[in-house]
Amino acid sequence: MNTTLMAGFALGFSLILAIGAQNAFVLRQGLKRQHVFWICLTCATSDAILITAGVLGFGSLALALHWFEPVMRYGGAAFLVWYGARNLRSAWQGGSSMDDADGVGVGSSLVAALLTVLALTWLNPHVYLDTVVLIGSISAQYADRLSFGIGAVLSSFTFFFVLGYGSGFLAPLFSKPRAWQILDLVIGLTMWGIAISLLRL
Repeated sequence: MNTTLMAGFALGFSLILAIGAQNAFVLRQGLKRQHVFWICLTCATSDAILITAGVLGFGSLALALHWFEPVMRYGGAAFLVWYGARNLRSAWQGGSSMDDADGVGVGSSLVAALLTVLALTWLNPHVYLDTVVLIGSISAQYADRLSFGIGAVLSSFTFFFVLGYGSGFLAPLFSKPRAWQILDLVIGLTMWGIAISLLRL
């Protein structure tokens, strides 16, 4: 197999592996078995667009626009604070369960779920740093930048679909409302932690 492609796959997978806002949302949707395919496809396609932009050299352009980084940073932090608060409130109130999969709330409809995951993806400056800037700059070190980019894109598709559909195996564990409270607490604190890290950059 193409070693350059594998290098791109390994880098992309290592960058996306850490639990973040996007991954936490995919995990929650996967546990609820709610719009999993479209959520995973949206996340992977968004990454593919950003990785392609980075490989094509748009990373330097993003760095040249001085207003881009602070706008994305503060906008992303504000959204994460709101989204984290929603999860923390759900953790405090309790009552979530697998039976609520079709209930009313953020992510209950396909449109709401897609808008949420798009916001979690495109309003997060870390996504741009990892995909456009980091992957883009490292790809420049390889003669076959296309293969490197393809490898990184494949890692994103692999990760999100494994996370989305693999989380379904944890469904028995989340048959109790208490498990959902713990998950919402972890997700809420994760969102706030990421928001704080963005504001401290």
